[in-house]
Amino acid sequence: MDNLFQAWEEFKKGKRKKIDVGNFERHLEDNIFELHKDLENKTYRHSEYTGFYIRDPKVRHIHKAVVKDRIVHHALFKVLTSLFEPTFIADSFSCRKGYGTHKGFKKLIKYSRKVSRNYTQDCWALKCDIKRFFDSVDHDILLGLIEHRIKDPDIIWLLEEIIRSFEIERGEGIPIGNLTSQLFSNIYLNELDQFIKKELKVKHYVRYADDFILLDKNKDALLGAVEDIKIFLDRQLKLSLHPKKISLRKLFWGIDFVGYIALPHHQVLRTKTKKRIFRKLKEGVEDFKIGKIQEETLSQSIQSYLGILKHANTYKLEKEIKNNIWFRMLFSCNQQVFM
Repeated sequence: MDNLFQAWEEFKKGKRKKIDVGNFERHLEDNIFELHKDLENKTYRHSEYTGFYIRDPKVRHIHKAVVKDRIVHHALFKVLTSLFEPTFIADSFSCRKGYGTHKGFKKLIKYSRKVSRNYTQDCWALKCDIKRFFDSVDHDILLGLIEHRIKDPDIIWLLEEIIRSFEIERGEGIPIGNLTSQLFSNIYLNELDQFIKKELKVKHYVRYADDFILLDKNKDALLGAVEDIKIFLDRQLKLSLHPKKISLRKLFWGIDFVGYIALPHHQVLRTKTKKRIFRKLKEGVEDFKIGKIQEETLSQSIQSYLGILKHANTYKLEKEIKNNIWFRMLFSCNQQVFM
C-alpha cells in the first residue's frame, strides 16, 4: 500500500491539472485501496490504451495508459530499476538517471579523441539503428530476460499482465510512452550491449535507445562486426538492423549522434535540430503573444532550447537566434523572459 501511495506522489508531479488525474485524486484513497485489493487478489487487469500521434521530430504513435495503470507502472519501475540498473553497461545512456543525451554525446567525443589519438589518426564510426524496435520486442524473450533476475511469481504475474496488455503483432511490441517501456527497452537491449562489449570485444561503443555507434581506427573491423550484430539480433532478440540506417563515417566527416555532430576539435548541432529549435521558438513566441501560454512557460522553453546550444560550438547560432526578428520583437517588449 505504501508503495502505491508513493508511486501516486511521483506520478502526479506536473499532472494535477489533467482532467483524468484530477478525477482520480477526488477519490484517491478509495481508488488506491481498490487497486491494492485487485493486485493482492490477482484480479487486476490492465486497461486499454489511448493512442495519439506526436512529432518528436519524426511522427511517433504514443499509447497512453489510464491513471491507475500508470501508478502501477511507477511502483514497478522503482523496484525494477534498483534490480536491473547494476547490470547495465556505462555506455548505455537512454532513460537512466544521471545519463541522457548530453552525457552520451560527451562519451562519444571522449572515445573519438581516444581512438584518433587526440585527432592525429583515423577514427571510423559505424552507426546503426534497429528497425521498428518498440514494435518488434518479443514478449516471451523479454519475460525470459526478466525471469533470470526476478523469481517472485507474483511480480512475474504482474509484469506479464503489463507486457501482454499491448501488442502490434501477436506477442510483439511495447508501447512508446509507458514508463515501464523505457526500462523494458534497456533490459532487452542490454543483451546487445553485453554481446558487443564481451563477445565482439568492442572497447568504444555508445548507445542511446535503439541508435548505437561503434568506434575503431580500423574500418574493416567495423564492417566485419555488422554481420555478427545482424545474426545476434535475429537469433537472440528477433530484431533486425534498419538497412537504410547503417553508415560508416570518418570522424573528419562528422559523426551524427543524439542531435549533435562530432568533429575533430569541435561539435555542432545537426541541421534538423537547428531547424526544429527555430520552429519551436517561433511557435512559442507566437503562442505567448496571443495569450495561449504564460510568460513563465515561454521562458522555460527558451532557456531549455538555449541550453541545448551549450553542448556544442554554437556561438554564431545563438547570436542568429537572438537577432531573429520575432525574437527581437518580444525581447523589446519584455526582457524578463530572457533573464
